[in-house]
Amino acid sequence: MRKLSLVVLGVAIGAGTATLVSQSRFVWSTSAAAAVSDTYKSLNLFGDVFEKVRTDYVEKPSEQKLVEAAINGMLTSLDPHSSYMDPKSFRDMQVQTRGEFGGLGIEVTQEDGFVKVVTPIDDTPASRAGILSGDIITAIDDDQTQGLTLNQAVDKMRGAINTTVKLTVVRGTSKETKEFKITRDRIQIKAVRARTEGDDIGYIRITQFNEQTFEGLKAAIQKFQSEIPNDKFKGYILDLRNNPGGLLDQSIYVANAFLERGEIVSTRGRNADETQRYNAKPGELSKGKPVVVLINGGSASASEIVAGALQDHKRATLIGTRSFGKGSVQTIIPLGQNNGALRLTTARYYTPSGRSIQAKGIDPDIQILQDVPDDLKGRDSTKGEAALRGHLKNGDDEKGGSQAYVPPDASKDKQLIAAADLLRGRKKAAELVEQNKVEMKDPVAAPKDAPKDAAPASADRQKEPALENAK
Repeated sequence: MRKLSLVVLGVAIGAGTATLVSQSRFVWSTSAAAAVSDTYKSLNLFGDVFEKVRTDYVEKPSEQKLVEAAINGMLTSLDPHSSYMDPKSFRDMQVQTRGEFGGLGIEVTQEDGFVKVVTPIDDTPASRAGILSGDIITAIDDDQTQGLTLNQAVDKMRGAINTTVKLTVVRGTSKETKEFKITRDRIQIKAVRARTEGDDIGYIRITQFNEQTFEGLKAAIQKFQSEIPNDKFKGYILDLRNNPGGLLDQSIYVANAFLERGEIVSTRGRNADETQRYNAKPGELSKGKPVVVLINGGSASASEIVAGALQDHKRATLIGTRSFGKGSVQTIIPLGQNNGALRLTTARYYTPSGRSIQAKGIDPDIQILQDVPDDLKGRDSTKGEAALRGHLKNGDDEKGGSQAYVPPDASKDKQLIAAADLLRGRKKAAELVEQNKVEMKDPVAAPKDAPKDAAPASADRQKEPALENAK
């Protein structure tokens, strides 16, 4: 019966299509008709395989999971960034892009099968309750966490605002067990972190491009402008290192904060009439102050749009290593009726000068490599888009990944130090380039005149680069 239904559905779709074509007075060519016929034969083949698996597999499979796996297989065969999101994955994606949810405010990771607290976020239920970095969460509402995936543990901790959850943690070398009853609250994912470096530079770190990003950037810029006297204000350091991307519109808003006019990015789909150009609007927030942008092998997608636009307009100097090289746009297409959504690659994007950085990345104006600890050597670089299986091709001169290490100690962060030196006029770009060449031949210790108040940098975990457009 199910097999028959699939066949009938194929015929019904075919009939509907034929009727539409008839009304449009379009004459089908013989080759087009043959292609459609082959398509329906393939759909019938899928029906045959589905029925065999459903009836003859050694254990009774979930029919819904079979269909979802087939859909996802179709999409992932296109490129590394197209995929099917089931209803739960779609909701999780919406939470991530909104940048807020009901929860406790804990950044966690998984270590040896245990859920470990990386850090409680300031002024959240977790920090107020006394959760500390390094705590091992052994149970959530008396359910053991060992055996759970990290996502499953996070799901258990999230929930409706004003509801309570009990965490059991083991703390320190003494393995002291503590229990905390914590009331969930509205948690905002902080996409922008900012502070004054020294007393004359505004340092802004963007960790992702979600719905909160531009407002966070705007607030940071306005704070700097009110706190640093204009005649003393040297400029901005915009840190996009290890930022995997996010929402297309947010990358445009961020670039516009430093541009008064001109194109920011263009997107081009399969057909010429699908090309869209996004231009800066008058009223840039930075008021023309100098800008240095930090990028590395973990800077992808939306980060590359911002870096590429500022580089092409010669509005900023880029320091670091070559970016990831993800030059495509994914459109999120909800499927309705709680059926999840498609994440489908629908366009490539191009910088203002017409560059496609797909599988090539953006080369910084000044390349500076970090000194990598011995225990991290060989694991400090990303492979880049060009190394991803099934990636969209972009000519014969594709480039691989680059170094993505950022020292946790800002006094050893050579890229950050170079940015500050450039803005303060201590060194010119040509000097920094030559200095890096010398250090690559004969490595030396990082300069001792590192900014005392340098903003902390972090080697964020690499996430799947994404540049998404809601539809």
